[in-house]
Amino acid sequence: MGRRDFFVNRTMKTKHILLASHGTAGGAAAESLALEICRENAGRLHQLIVVPDFWKDMMGDDWLNNAVTQIRFGNYVENQLQREIAEHVELTAAKAKDAGIPYSNVLKLGKPADCLIEENNAASFDLAVIGSPRPKGTPGLRSRMNLETLVRGLNIPLLIVPYPGK
Repeated sequence: MGRRDFFVNRTMKTKHILLASHGTAGGAAAESLALEICRENAGRLHQLIVVPDFWKDMMGDDWLNNAVTQIRFGNYVENQLQREIAEHVELTAAKAKDAGIPYSNVLKLGKPADCLIEENNAASFDLAVIGSPRPKGTPGLRSRMNLETLVRGLNIPLLIVPYPGK
């Protein structure tokens, strides 16, 4: 029995999964396993996408020299994030639909662990699924999930899916 089979078999009563993912390789691994668990258990999937709060004030004012340019840059960053999130949600929703899995999603701005705890408290979930952190040397933004905050604040099991290839 492989690691994936172990997780699926150990979660047989899981019907409503809270998935926190955002399109990275680790997030994709979490999505795949969450979809597999839902498929095996006739469950439903609720995806939480968190835009870390440090993006809120991303203005690049260290190199932008006037307010108009700063506002334009801020709008550009916001629009780019919206496009990337919409593409990611569409892809995940399509995978869920193809598998016959009821799917919903929500987008929040804030600290990832706090947003996950808040979303968990807003509904009745059986399992929270997240991807593991990127290995050192792997390119990309590192918006860290504060695991201590998360583990202390969740009242449901937490499944951290290993990074692909590890």
